[in-house]
Amino acid sequence: MRDISRKIRTLRIAVAEAVLTLQPETIAMVHEGRTPKGDPLEVARVAAVQAAKNTSMIIPYCHPLPVDFAGVTYSFGTDWIKVRSEVKAVHKTGVEMEALTAASVAALTLYDMLKMLDSSMVIKEVRLISKTGGKSAWESEPPGGARAGVLVISDSVAAGKRSDGSGRLIVERLETGGFAAPEYVIIPDDPEKVCAALIRFADELKLDLVLTTGGTGAGPRDVTPEAMQSVIEREAPGIVEAARAYGGERSPMAMLSRGRAGIRGRTLIVNLPGSPGGVMESLDALFPALFHALRMLAGEGH
Repeated sequence: MRDISRKIRTLRIAVAEAVLTLQPETIAMVHEGRTPKGDPLEVARVAAVQAAKNTSMIIPYCHPLPVDFAGVTYSFGTDWIKVRSEVKAVHKTGVEMEALTAASVAALTLYDMLKMLDSSMVIKEVRLISKTGGKSAWESEPPGGARAGVLVISDSVAAGKRSDGSGRLIVERLETGGFAAPEYVIIPDDPEKVCAALIRFADELKLDLVLTTGGTGAGPRDVTPEAMQSVIEREAPGIVEAARAYGGERSPMAMLSRGRAGIRGRTLIVNLPGSPGGVMESLDALFPALFHALRMLAGEGH
């Protein structure tokens, strides 16, 4: 089974179809309510909902997920019934298999309830019509030419007493995400130096994105949020709220981060935790959604 523990929850929607061909006389009996086993359309609708909710019990590598909606509609031709299923879930993985299973089981149920009347029936064209949600629906790379910087804020790293792991993780993630050679600076937990570094990144280098790591906790030398507040011109609280919420699902320590996010000029600045684990969780939560924020800052609109 694929590991989806680092993925974020988003609204997933999938639509699938299946077609059952049958004799016109059989369709007429369905419309007129003359089928001996009862209403096949309603029974098939219930079967489809049950199938969507239990797909992981049938398809071995499907993840169990909470189905928030499953529904079926029908359309009719002279010699066919088309089943269309729609499934929705707020989860870490898509629901296309749930939609396909729902459509297939609805068609099978129709077949079962009508087989005594029509031996010519054929189930065909089971297919996925559409799927939305997840990171594939978002921008997968930053705006062209976007530049980024990484600011490591740590007394011990700046003094050479400890190697930097978190900042290097951010640099690697930025390069993987499409940023070329991010600026990389290490400074101690000094509010004046933090302010000066952030202002230089935003005003002189005119970077599009600045990610800091360190100094966001409750320690007496953790001053990054306070320094950040004196630099930014507009706050963007939803960014760090999303990171904390994501981290909180994995560790209760995430609530201790006091990081901020905000904008100076056209530079988006985000405070990340100091630990490598906190950094990775925050980046998982924020990318690639931050790419859209950079496009907005560049004037490209929503």
